[in-house]
Amino acid sequence: MTIYEDYKYVMQDAGNIYLGAKYTYEELIENEDVTFKLKAVMQKYILAEAKLDPATTLESHFYFLEPGGFVFEVCKQLKIKVKYAEVVVKKNLFGKKKEVYETKTLKIEKFAELTAAQKEKTGVIVQEIGISKLALMAFNL
Repeated sequence: MTIYEDYKYVMQDAGNIYLGAKYTYEELIENEDVTFKLKAVMQKYILAEAKLDPATTLESHFYFLEPGGFVFEVCKQLKIKVKYAEVVVKKNLFGKKKEVYETKTLKIEKFAELTAAQKEKTGVIVQEIGISKLALMAFNL
């Protein structure tokens, strides 16, 4: 098992579907734990419109996603949230500085506003994509 397998999962709770960011779109479409409607949205609206290679990971797609455009609007409609880790400097009790990863979650609108340069500067690592079940249910194909 590779280290990337830890970030390949599909989980659900009462209101959301969570996808591990190391999954490729191709793997998600073949995964039996992913609902048919979500697979259809991925194929018809995300892969086709963005002209993405099915081997693209969620991590790389959302890392470079910019505001505006059809795919961004689809993501807004699905009320996607991006869970990520970034490097922050913390001081201990004695004033010594230490870099640590801090996990944060942002709506897709706010996450996409960050430029790739800003994300690289703070060491952003996309970990998880959360999709609202209610928004997915209301999404018309």
